[in-house]
Order: sequence, then structure tokens, then C-alpha cells
Amino acid sequence: MALGSLLPELLPGGAGRTPLIERLARWAREKPDAPAFTFVDYSLDPSGVHITYDWAETDRRARALAVRLRQVAQPGDRAALLLPQTLDYMMTMLGALYGHVVAVPLFSPDLPGHADRLIGAYTDAEPAVIVTTRNALPHVEKFLADHDVPQPKEIVFAEEVDPALGESWTDEPFAFDDLAYLQYTSGSTRRPAGVEITHGNVTANAIQLWSGWAPEKPDPELVSWLPLFHDMGLIATMALPLVRGDHAIYTDPVSFIMNPLRWMQLIAGRPGKNVYTAGPNFAYEYVATSATPEKIAGLDLSGLTTCLNGAEPIRTSTLSTFADALAPAGLRPGAQAPGYGLAEATVFVTAAADDAPPKTIAVDRAALTAGELRLDDRGPERTSTLVSCGRPSGQLVAIVDPETRLEQPDGRVGEIWVHGPNTAPGYWRNSERSQDTFGGELAEPGALPAGPWMKTGDYGVVHEGELYVTGRIKDLIIVDGRNHYPQDIEVTAQEAHRAVRPDHVAAFALTGADTERLVIVAERNRRVPLGRLDLEEVEAAVRAAVNVEHEMSVHDFVLIEPGGVSRTSSGKIARAATRQRYLDGVLPTTAAKLASRK
Repeated sequence: MALGSLLPELLPGGAGRTPLIERLARWAREKPDAPAFTFVDYSLDPSGVHITYDWAETDRRARALAVRLRQVAQPGDRAALLLPQTLDYMMTMLGALYGHVVAVPLFSPDLPGHADRLIGAYTDAEPAVIVTTRNALPHVEKFLADHDVPQPKEIVFAEEVDPALGESWTDEPFAFDDLAYLQYTSGSTRRPAGVEITHGNVTANAIQLWSGWAPEKPDPELVSWLPLFHDMGLIATMALPLVRGDHAIYTDPVSFIMNPLRWMQLIAGRPGKNVYTAGPNFAYEYVATSATPEKIAGLDLSGLTTCLNGAEPIRTSTLSTFADALAPAGLRPGAQAPGYGLAEATVFVTAAADDAPPKTIAVDRAALTAGELRLDDRGPERTSTLVSCGRPSGQLVAIVDPETRLEQPDGRVGEIWVHGPNTAPGYWRNSERSQDTFGGELAEPGALPAGPWMKTGDYGVVHEGELYVTGRIKDLIIVDGRNHYPQDIEVTAQEAHRAVRPDHVAAFALTGADTERLVIVAERNRRVPLGRLDLEEVEAAVRAAVNVEHEMSVHDFVLIEPGGVSRTSSGKIARAATRQRYLDGVLPTTAAKLASRK
């Protein structure tokens, strides 16, 4: 069954056919003194220092960066952003868009945990210029010296670009098909792929997201801590304010990790505004576990209109925990908006932003793994709970059998396919993979477009006009001919024993002689002291729970130390990477930790 329709303003002749970057000049003319982007710097003061550029200043600095970039790069050349997440980062992105230089939003090389991703993305993009800061230069120089990566023509220091340069910039025409930036996917084990995002893609997706969030209330503002090198952070923080000239307030991810309640404090600090924000599931879980009554005393979250939950599987327990923890601070039951998206669609595909509590359904687990959604209220031993990700806005979503390419009816599981002006044209310099992902054709389209459709690689199902995501195709575990979604097994494992750290479990399959074999790798919960840990008890509990709830045996269970499960840059469990580390024997097992203490 297909969902959605195209927005009239995104069709030829519609108002949305103006490239998004051209709106920057409009807001500089129409509301020059209105705040555009505010960066909150917690490194200068633990309470946060707010640094704001109005629309006139933003436009002036963006044009100055465009001039500077074009002094060293030609239209179509790539500019790698290897700098901290500040206002300089935002101005560089906007300047690259103005200057027809293809931005490659990355990060300073000193960001821990992402070295392989940086090497892969940077090498693939082959940038002509690096934009960084003086403070980050030593890290950039070490990165260039230590790795076999392309050397840039020049290194530009964003904070040293004279804003007066912007006065010499002459606007150049944009086409919707012009490449705006390369969005590198998180990846798990293989080399990151650069999704080609055009000016048309980013314009369409920003308008679609605003429409999906339905911000009809006055004075909307965006609050974010998400990394700007990630698709959700870039669209929410940079693109959305450009649609209507609204205000975005953001900080850097490290500030959030150090104190997750800063996110809520920034939202509560906007009285009289309607605040929109977004984050992955783990972020809401992190906030909820930190939101003690003492810490949220005095916070007023009644102005939080919508908080989008996406980028990774959404836990029903997180939705309820977050709602309960923040209700005393005025969080409305309808503020949480589960959604679905991916970089290949720029980011946003669907959202359940109807000012109603998130919708969940309990379904027969066995029927679901056989490809059918069947409501079931017999309890968690036989059921799985699915979260509605709502409906698309301004694009089409179809559930398709990947083998026959036939659209599936309501209630049947298939691959999620997307068609709309926000779907990218392909991957950078990878025509074969581009055709495989972006060249989907329906065998019997009927009233739908025959193609091209973007194949997401995710399984999903439509029920009562809403999308439910059931899992990644590549992660499906098949044991004795039966399909099992790893996230269901992971939830069972984390609930089996308190020594298993919630949301830090990876379930995957190994090839066996007759059938696949299930392996579960789980991080130890720090709240259970090593001295009181009984490894055999934990393993027995997990094996029994999986056997009872999923009717399958666990080939191997490994408890490892906190931080040992691989994750992507967006926080998702990287099952393939964890599987490889398991096969290589390099996981930091708790058994080894205990043995070393004897």
C-alpha cells in the first residue's frame, strides 16, 4: 500500500521551486535584525554563552565564505568541513551553497571514535579545499600526515574570513539539479557512501519536514544539539530555518553528552515560543534517566510543540519513560513524534506529528516474521510492539516485495520504497550502487509512478494508513527457515537480566552447516558491580528468555565491557561491525576483565 502525495508548491511552477539558499538573501532583506542562528558555547561558561547572528549578518558572512572558497576552488569542487560545530561551521555550509562549491560536512579529526569514517569519507570526496579553524589546525595537519589521503590545494580558516568580503559576491543562478553537498552515510563496516544531495533535494525536504511537523503556531524556533555532519542535524538546524526565516538555537553534541539536560534547558529557555526539536531514540532515553525531580525542578517544557524521534529504532519503553520523566516539567503527551528517514531521502520521510500520544500496536511475532501484521493482545511472550512512524508529507512511500517488485497491500510486510523530489540522484562516483538503490521500478505501478523509486533496505508495513518500520533487511536473522528481527531479540536479552545494559545489545547471525546460528553480544550494566556479577547466571537468563519468547537457541552469548558494542555516528547499533569484531576476537569481554583482577 502506498502513502502520501506530492506537495503542490514542490511541483513545477510552485513556490517551493526556488532553491533554499536563495531564501537567505530574502530574509536578510525582509528581517535583517531578526535572529537567525544562535550557538550556545558551554566551553566558555558551564551555563552557556549565547552567540547570535541575525539574518543580515548571516547573509554577509555566508557570502564572504563563498568569495573565499571560490578563490581556491571551482564550481563543483569539494570543500571538506573539518572544524568544530560552531557558527563558523554553519557559515561555511551556507557559503559553500552560495558559491556552488560542493560541501562535504565532516568534523574536526580530534573527534573521538570516528577516525575510520573520516578517512573513508574524506578520501572518497577528494576535496580541493579544507575549511577548519586555527585551533583545529594541528589535528588537521596530523590527519593529513598520518594517512594516505588526498592533499588539498589550500586550507581555509573560517574564523579569519573577513565578513566585508561578502560585499563583492555576485549571485549566480542555481538549478535544482545542481549538487549542493555530499552527505556521507554512517556505515558500519564498509566504506562510507557519499549521498549526492542537490539544491532541489534539500529545498524539498526542508519544506516537507515543515509541512509534516505542521508548525502553524506562531513564533516557531528550532533547538538542536545534533551533529551538523549528520543528515538529521544538518536539515533540522540549517535547512528548516531557511524555509520561513525562523530562529535556530544549537550547541555541539559533546555539550549534550556531558549534560543531557542542557537540551531540555535550552527548550525551556524559550518562553512564548513554539519549539521544535529532534533526536535519536538513545538521546531521549539518556535525558529520561537523567531527569530526576530535583534536576528538572523549575523547567517549563509546555512550549515544546514537537520532538521528533528518529534515525534509529524507536523503543516503546523510551517513549513512555521520557513522557513520564518530563511530564512534571509540562511536557505535553502529544509532543513526541516518532518518525522515519534516511540520508538517501535527504533525511525526512515520515513523522507522526498529529499532537497525539505516540501510537503503538502489539502484533503476533510469528505472523510478523512470516510477513503479515496481525494484531495480538496475548502478551509479550508471543507479541512484538511496533511504533507508528506516521505518514509522509510531499513524497510517496510504497511497501514493495523486493523480489517481485509488486506493491504490497495494507498489513503485508515488504521493503520500504520512496519516491519524491527529496530522494537523491545517487551516490558519489558509484554508478552501480546508485542504480541498485535509486533505480527501483514497480512491476505493476497502477496509479503510482513506475519509477524511479529509492529502495531503503528497510522492511516495513502499512496499517490504517500509517507506516511501521520492522527492521533492516540485511540484519534479518533466519534460523530453521524462520525470520527473526534482531531488535526484538535484543530487547528480550536486555530485559532478561539487570546486568545487561539497555540499548547496548547486538544480535546477529553466523553461517552454520544447516542453518544460521544466533549470537548475542551485550554490554555490562555499570550499575551491577563486577564483584557481584555471576556470568553464568546472566547467560542462563538470556538464553532462557530468548528460547521462551522466540523459540530459538542462542549459539553464543558474550557479555562485554561498557562501550564495546559498535555504533554508527548517529548512535545506531552497528551489528555488522560488532559481528566482525566478534569474529576477530577483539571484543572487550567481561570474562577477561574478571580474570585480570584475580
